[in-house]
Amino acid sequence: MAKSFAERRQRVCDANKLYPGPGFVKFTWGNVAEDDRESGLIVVIPSGVDYDNLTPENIVVTYHDGNFVEGDLNPSSDNPTHVALCRAGPEIGGIVHTHSTEAFRRAQSGRDMPFSGTTPADYFYGPVPCVRSLTADELNSAHDSETGTDNIE
Repeated sequence: MAKSFAERRQRVCDANKLYPGPGFVKFTWGNVAEDDRESGLIVVIPSGVDYDNLTPENIVVTYHDGNFVEGDLNPSSDNPTHVALCRAGPEIGGIVHTHSTEAFRRAQSGRDMPFSGTTPADYFYGPVPCVRSLTADELNSAHDSETGTDNIE
């Protein structure tokens, strides 16, 4: 594994270990994943592993098509969503999936998060989009992959 790829696994591990403290997640629901466009790979945490038990070695790597590349554990159950989002948005370099109370409220409102302040201006050039609600057919099929498929309004 190239050093830069090991660094990506370390970054994903470190980012996810920070998640529980400020209340971004409940239990093991939510994660940070990194999209490596150059190699066509997604670096993501394993499914169901406690944040305290994450190590760079147990971080999982998949292709953009969702096929497994590397790691001893299954990728996050959110990986189909990550794959769909990465396919739909060539500018995406990472995904932050949270189950914080505030994020849940924002998502349920169905409204984009408005641009405000100087810190968001460093990273976002307009509102952060909120995806539309899934249809009944989408919910009853592969809802994890449908979440990121052509549903940003």
